[in-house]
Amino acid sequence: MDEIQVTNNTDGFVEEILDEDIEVMDTAGSEEYGAGQIQVLEGLEAVRMRPGMYIGSTGPRGLHHLVYEIVDNSIDEALAGFCTHIEVEIEPGNIISVRDNGRGIPVDINEKMGLPAVTVVLTVLHAGGKFGGSGYKVSGGLHGVGSSVVNALSEWFVVEVSRNGKVYRQQFERGNIVTDLEEVGESEATGTYIRFKPDDEIFTETTEFDREVLERRLRESAFLNAGLSISLTDRRDPEAVTEQVFCYEGGLSSFVEYINESHGLTPIQNTPIHFSTVTEDKSAEIALMYNDGYNETLLSFANNVNTIDGGTHETGFKTALTRVFNDYGRKYGIIKESDKNLSGDDVREGIVAVISVKLTDAQFEGQTKGKLGNTEMTKLVATTVYDKLMTYFEENPTVAKTLLGKAFDASRAREAARKARESVRKSALSNSTTLPGKLADCTDRNPENTELYIVEGDSAGGSAKEGRDKNYQAILPLWGKMLNVEKARLDKVIGNEKLTPVVIALGTGIDEDFDITKLRYHKIIIMADADVDGAHICTLLLTFFFRYMRPLIDNGYIYIAQPPLFRISKGKRTEYAFSDEERDRYIAEMGGNCAVQRYKGLGEMDPIQLRETTMDPANRTILRVTLEDAMEADRTFSILMGDKVEPRREFIEKNAKFVQNLDI
Repeated sequence: MDEIQVTNNTDGFVEEILDEDIEVMDTAGSEEYGAGQIQVLEGLEAVRMRPGMYIGSTGPRGLHHLVYEIVDNSIDEALAGFCTHIEVEIEPGNIISVRDNGRGIPVDINEKMGLPAVTVVLTVLHAGGKFGGSGYKVSGGLHGVGSSVVNALSEWFVVEVSRNGKVYRQQFERGNIVTDLEEVGESEATGTYIRFKPDDEIFTETTEFDREVLERRLRESAFLNAGLSISLTDRRDPEAVTEQVFCYEGGLSSFVEYINESHGLTPIQNTPIHFSTVTEDKSAEIALMYNDGYNETLLSFANNVNTIDGGTHETGFKTALTRVFNDYGRKYGIIKESDKNLSGDDVREGIVAVISVKLTDAQFEGQTKGKLGNTEMTKLVATTVYDKLMTYFEENPTVAKTLLGKAFDASRAREAARKARESVRKSALSNSTTLPGKLADCTDRNPENTELYIVEGDSAGGSAKEGRDKNYQAILPLWGKMLNVEKARLDKVIGNEKLTPVVIALGTGIDEDFDITKLRYHKIIIMADADVDGAHICTLLLTFFFRYMRPLIDNGYIYIAQPPLFRISKGKRTEYAFSDEERDRYIAEMGGNCAVQRYKGLGEMDPIQLRETTMDPANRTILRVTLEDAMEADRTFSILMGDKVEPRREFIEKNAKFVQNLDI
């Protein structure tokens, strides 16, 4: 998981929606509602008032999005054929600088605005060279708000443009012009150099950049643009400056190899399959490689924008891939006349594929650009995949038979899973009112009000049952280690004796039967011991939810309880500590000579203690599990729960500094 957020008694959230740049003011208590209650936001005011509309959030995700917007503009220069190198630096004070060797933002006067073009680009929303002019044939920054939004949300912002043999400079503060564009030097080079400091009035949670988050994004961009060099330098610690350069001549082929390697997966092909098509105004490029795992990793991009919600290009790929497998199998007798066709899920088991399309007029859904809508890309991608993959199979029959054999194994497992699912359904119908025997349910039947604690062990489960508020808190004890679903196909997951009670208690079903409207609890809280075994059980459960019930995570219904590690008492005062440092602080406050109890497990707490520290919404701390980066989450689960030992060892060694208070 890329991010875990701390929440105390989170009962919900309020989403603020602003229609364009007009805000309807609160008229509660007002007798009149007229023109005076309508506030028109000018310039970049709307961005500062509702930044989440433009960058997603004002938390870490939105903070890093500022860098992406500036870098994406430089990448657009690379797509246009004018940029070969981009330098990104994190300076002391979390100042960001981005330099490219592109053409440089135009500095001549824009006739409509009466201002230099660079000033217009940085101060006016929906201004730029990406709206049908000749500036950019292909662009990811289609909406034209990127640079101006970054400017608006920065404490200060400086741009230097090298163009026409001269260097020009202009400075802004919180989107406002501080200095006019001025000539400050001469240069034979061309390009744009931007420095900015995020505004802590906007980013109140943090203004500290995570180098690894930027590293992942920049590496991805380098994969998508073969030969483009992107460097990342972190200068915040003068004694430990780090610099990385990302440049991949292999492009998408290198990308799929990297994904397999970084996920700890074993390929069943020697090299990736790669093909592409280029027309006058659009192109499609695909690379794919199969591994011996069971999960599908499919990444799609349009004009370098990660289309996390898919779109027409993904549809074309999936349709053509399934058709190729079946047509080739029928043509060469691998699939018999009496056999059923392979399904899309069958042919995509164990695939790592990257689809990258580029087109002149990309139509994205919303500013987040999560889904591509251009219908013509379905045909282009489908034709490319079918024609070129069919040719590849005919020229490489050994590889084709290997991949079809894997798809057949998946098909047989899916059929076994279907029979198991039907058995489970029949059992559920015949026992429609039966819940797991160990489940202590709550009396409230409104899912919005209820919580399910999944508790490690019968002993802790007993304490939790006595300490709970039975009106809205349900308890499901689990005993022993459950199935590692990362190493098992669906047919082994359905009906598993350790997982079935969880599925039945939640009421949603799993995989293709999953129906979130049937969820019985809107808080599902994993409560395990603060030791290695407890961490393992927690990870096993999270892996299960991620692979087979992912909407639970996507909708924010999964939490991790945080029981205390120590009980410190002296006289009539008792405190609970969640870390060694907190324990020592309480001991010092009490003057020493305290009675300190180290909880080895949840079962050592009596019901009252468990209630006070871990289950009472007024006092508890629970972690909400969220996915900021689905690909990174997928990689983490593959490493931690997969077969390869070395990637797991490296992951643990790298992240050991984040582990606290585990009895290892």
